[in-house]
Amino acid sequence: RAHKFRYGYRKITAVLKRTMKINHKFVQRTMQKYGWQCRVKRKKRQRTGQPYQVAENVLNRDFQAERPLQKLVTDITYLPFGPKPLYLSSIQDLFNGEIIAYSIGDCQNVA
Repeated sequence: RAHKFRYGYRKITAVLKRTMKINHKFVQRTMQKYGWQCRVKRKKRQRTGQPYQVAENVLNRDFQAERPLQKLVTDITYLPFGPKPLYLSSIQDLFNGEIIAYSIGDCQNVA
């Protein structure tokens, strides 16, 4: 009760094992009997949906460039941050592998 039911039977067992010899099954049965189960649920990650648009394969796996700004690639990375994800969009120059632009936002848009 002191920890507002945030600890599960594994954590309680670890704390109790410091002072006494106790089995995790006994702790789990006792917690279930008195309704002391952990009330914090695991956070589930959202699955990505279908792609909005599939681009044509222009590079044909040729990732070498002879001059700067000749071949640019982009990617969106999903960063779980709090209740909803943030999106990191970056543009990379294939000439030297340098990131030339990036933006972080809470929605996927072109801005």
